[in-house]
Amino acid sequence: MTTLADVQHAAIRVVIAEDQALVRRGTALLLSMAPDMECVGQASNGDEAVKLALILRPDVVLMDLHMPVKGGVAATREISSALPNTQVLVLTTLDDDETVFEAVRAGAQAYLLKDASEDELLETIRALRRGESRLTPQIARKVMDQFRHLAQPAPPARADAAIGDGLSTEELTDKEERVLRLITDGSSNRQIAQAMALAEGTVKNYVSRIMDKLHANTRTELAVRMRGSTMILQSAPCPSSKLR
Repeated sequence: MTTLADVQHAAIRVVIAEDQALVRRGTALLLSMAPDMECVGQASNGDEAVKLALILRPDVVLMDLHMPVKGGVAATREISSALPNTQVLVLTTLDDDETVFEAVRAGAQAYLLKDASEDELLETIRALRRGESRLTPQIARKVMDQFRHLAQPAPPARADAAIGDGLSTEELTDKEERVLRLITDGSSNRQIAQAMALAEGTVKNYVSRIMDKLHANTRTELAVRMRGSTMILQSAPCPSSKLR
């Protein structure tokens, strides 16, 4: 019979979800050096992360947010919903407000930036095992600021907020809306980057966030659903003054 003491002294079972192989393997090596941790699986995209989590049922999933096939926010949402005893620790370079709040709403119990120290990462994993939540100071400040705004009345819904198939653009920023229009027109990331004077990596981040917000699993699905809708967003002009 397994006792509480046995569970507390068992190695913390961790799945790593990270699309960069070098970072993924380095993190796995770090975990292997910790006497109380075990890397039980590695995923290179969000879809693999969900599948591995459902099979292995780890204690903790280290989740990068910007990954192909399925973004980290969508993967976090699915894992948190299906496996309430599995804690998601976001480990990413993204610290903008929108990304942080999306990850927390999706169910992330901890949020660290990739400049965190090795000791900080390991201690955060242990804290999750103890039932605690952890945020880096700058992320904690963003969350506190958001709480202060919760009491403010919500702005009226935009006329173009509704999209077919139950999607909504209500939470998209102006730049995300323009990226979405260009995706719907069939533009590649490189073409979008040229049209908006952005780095291609920045465009990839926008696409990932849009897919997470609109709950689309693939870029193709997103484009098809947009083309089949009657939303104003698809036909509205894209004045350059909206870019900021």
